[in-house]
Amino acid sequence: MKAAVVTKDQNVHIEDKQLRPLKHGEALVQMEYCGVCHTDLHVKNADFGDVTGRVLGHEGIGRVVELGEGVTNLRVGDRVSIAWLFESCGRCEYCLTGRETLCREVKNAGYTVDGAMAEQCIVRADYAVKVPEQLDPAAATSVTCAGVTTYKAVKVSGIQPGQWIGIFGIGGLGNLAVQYAKHVFNAKVVAFDISDEKLELALSVGADYAVNSLKENPADKAKELTNGAGLDATVVTAVAKKPFNQAIDVVKAGARVVAVGLPTDKMDLDIPRLVLDGIQVIGSLVGTREDLKEAFRFAAEGKVVPIVSKRPIEDINHIFEEMEEGKIQGRMVIDFTSSSQ
Repeated sequence: MKAAVVTKDQNVHIEDKQLRPLKHGEALVQMEYCGVCHTDLHVKNADFGDVTGRVLGHEGIGRVVELGEGVTNLRVGDRVSIAWLFESCGRCEYCLTGRETLCREVKNAGYTVDGAMAEQCIVRADYAVKVPEQLDPAAATSVTCAGVTTYKAVKVSGIQPGQWIGIFGIGGLGNLAVQYAKHVFNAKVVAFDISDEKLELALSVGADYAVNSLKENPADKAKELTNGAGLDATVVTAVAKKPFNQAIDVVKAGARVVAVGLPTDKMDLDIPRLVLDGIQVIGSLVGTREDLKEAFRFAAEGKVVPIVSKRPIEDINHIFEEMEEGKIQGRMVIDFTSSSQ
């Protein structure tokens, strides 16, 4: 089978790989589509450590074609997801309290185990969340990671209907964060970016206001929109340091700032302001299987519409180049359906 494999020179080669036999509790999935996430770029670049030889991909959607022994929750033909949360231990304090993504023994698809950017993929059946049949499978790839990540982040922000939330970074994650915040949580949404094109996208998917941080001061604009108060919450999907600092500047006392993006820098925190204004800075890591079920449901209902473009697996290195240059709107999705016909 064709697979996108990380090489030692921090590149990706398309290789012909042979899968091992299924173990107890596993399923074999014939991949239909796999989204390309910024985290894949981090993995390729060894930002989280060298994983030479690993098959990339954690935004996979496909059909079950074979079941291992002991699998009772799936059937051959089910459409399922292969997400970042490949498997957790199921017995630690995090797993037992609904925080399985924080498990210290967690396995992540496309990082610590082989992922979904291949024509076939082996999954732990208990962690393969079923995809609603009415949801387009190419669009579903975005929900598998970007969607559930932003849905969970907006949920963690504590935003209430009618309150003000800022979304920093309108890329593959940010445009979905805007949609979840507006159409699921019924918030007033302000989109922040440095690209007018991406801000136009934000407005087209539901943002109430768009702010180019190169042309306007984000903090001044936030106060102008809220009669001097500031925003109730922010979610930062950007992959640069500056938007994280701006996300704190625009909020009011008692607000929550939810960090999602993964720049390699460190934030500059005004500690007296954090303390005196009771501002909370929270990290939000993807979502649980239950979060993913909810995120799929909202997408299937049409409340969230991922923006995707299909590409062949041979384009993967070009996609990463475009990603680094900030040229991508929405999500690039590797299409395995045409190569399998």
